[in-house]
Amino acid sequence: MLRNKLLGLIILSVVVSAGCRYDMEDQPRYRVYKPTTWFADGRSSRELPEGTVARGYLRENRALYTGKLDVSAGTAQTNEAGQPVTFPDAVTEFPVPVTKETLDIGQTQYNVNCALCHGAFGNGDGMIVRRGFPKPPNFNDDRLRNAPVGHFFDVASNGWGKMSGYAAQVSVSNRWAIVAYIRTLQLSQNPTGTAPAALPANTAKPATAKPAEQPANKPAEVPKANTNENQAGGNK
Repeated sequence: MLRNKLLGLIILSVVVSAGCRYDMEDQPRYRVYKPTTWFADGRSSRELPEGTVARGYLRENRALYTGKLDVSAGTAQTNEAGQPVTFPDAVTEFPVPVTKETLDIGQTQYNVNCALCHGAFGNGDGMIVRRGFPKPPNFNDDRLRNAPVGHFFDVASNGWGKMSGYAAQVSVSNRWAIVAYIRTLQLSQNPTGTAPAALPANTAKPATAKPAEQPANKPAEVPKANTNENQAGGNK
């Protein structure tokens, strides 16, 4: 009998103790944006102390996170019409190691995020362009072949013209990998590294005449660089 009473007391104490349990997740707290009279401004959400930066978000390396130089030094370029085009403060060298793994990642990310507009070879003939969307710039023209790598990273991050920025979708390292792959595409379409030679002004291209049969006062046709702009996919 005594044993049963003792067992009953133990069970009762366990039940009472469980009923008095007070976990940390049940403690009094303010919900986000809930008003309060505790603080003078009436807000429960407090401002971060001045100068506070979340761990991993300091981003002191300006070249890595923005593609820009620390010191202003604009890099002037010219377009096909001879007009100046400037890429302000863009870095000219990759701030990350460019390895085969980097290029493999860049190819994958380019095919997922860029090829639908810019095309498989960077000629601006992606599938949605063929369906009527405005054509983006050709990576293989003189202006962009000579553009610094920081320009491509800046555009990939913040957008340009009708293109929106991809900073929210693509990580910093993957954006640099894409830029490295774009450089690979540019090299594949222009392996000699020379600028396309232009015909003299107001000079029509010769038909199919051989060089020896052309008039003396008419220059021979100069082949364009290996960009294949008129073909659907360009050269592999």
